[in-house]
Amino acid sequence: MQTTTHLLKQKRGKNLDQIKEFFKRDKFAEYINAEHLEVSEGYAKAKTDIQEHHLNGVGIVQGGATFTLADFTFAAAANSHGTVAVAINATISFVTAATSGTLIAEARETSRNPKIATYTIEVTDDNSNTIAIFQGMVYRKKQTLESFIDQA
Repeated sequence: MQTTTHLLKQKRGKNLDQIKEFFKRDKFAEYINAEHLEVSEGYAKAKTDIQEHHLNGVGIVQGGATFTLADFTFAAAANSHGTVAVAINATISFVTAATSGTLIAEARETSRNPKIATYTIEVTDDNSNTIAIFQGMVYRKKQTLESFIDQA
C-alpha cells in the first residue's frame, strides 16, 4: 500500500514533468535559458543563469528578461492545478539591479477560486537579495492542461 507522502511525491513529479512538457513551446523562455526547478500545486520555482545577452546598455539585467523569468514561473504555478490558466494582469516592481550570477523566481498562490487566481512572485539573486516583485492574476479556463497538451 502506498503512503500519502509517496503519492504526493509522485504527483509533484508528474506535475513537474507535465509542466515541463507544456512549456517546451515557450521559445522565449528557452532563449533566456529559464528552467523550472520545482512545481507543486500553487507553487513554482525557476531560474536563469545570467548571460551577456541578458544585459542592457548599462550592463544590468534587462527588465524584460527579469519579467520573463517571473512570468514563466507564474505560469507554472498557475497551471499547476491541471487547469489551463491564462494571465489577465501582471505588474512588476524592480527593487535592485542584477549583473551576474543566477536569478531565481519563486511563485506562490495567494488566492484561487474556480475562475480567478492570484500569485506573488519574488525574483532573487544568488545571495537571496530581492531583485523584483511580480504580482499576477489568471483566468482559469475549463480546459485541462492534459487535454491541451494532447491537442498539440
